[in-house]
Amino acid sequence: MVYDVRVMNADGQLTDHYNPADKTVNLSTDVYYGRSVAAAAVAAHECGHAVQHAKSYHWLQFRTNMVPVVSISSNLLQWVLIIGILLIGFTGNPFVLGIGVAGLLLITIFSFITLPVEFDASKRALIWLKNNQVVMHSKEENLQAKDALWWAAMTYVVAALGALANLIYYASMLFGRNKN
Repeated sequence: MVYDVRVMNADGQLTDHYNPADKTVNLSTDVYYGRSVAAAAVAAHECGHAVQHAKSYHWLQFRTNMVPVVSISSNLLQWVLIIGILLIGFTGNPFVLGIGVAGLLLITIFSFITLPVEFDASKRALIWLKNNQVVMHSKEENLQAKDALWWAAMTYVVAALGALANLIYYASMLFGRNKN
């Protein structure tokens, strides 16, 4: 059980998240006040992250430690890539683009580390919902909760694959350039 986490309403849509820094589960208005199976599943999922934090789940710890570096990298990355491409075009110097590719590698690793964190939180959510009979009054509600969490997880899978595709694109630009 976790007792030192606050559950709060967060303005906006798709603002649902757990913040380990201040131990808050932040739920969008639709989820916070919602009475649907999907709202309960999302809330339980975010609480699953709080449980991960309380139990020192290693993938969450690793991901949390990466957040400051990834945040800085992602804010600067577009400019580094643009400058890197321009410098290669005008001078042939690949150094700045190499820095950009390294930043993309970091973001890609972060995206893939996020996957076990998200799938585990969903697994914990489904177990909690079932054990506490929150929405699992019928087989249909059980399937609806699983479906909501599955599709939410797929957004992270798509993001990880998108990060990998972006990395491959810019790495091929860096390493596949004409060396005549």
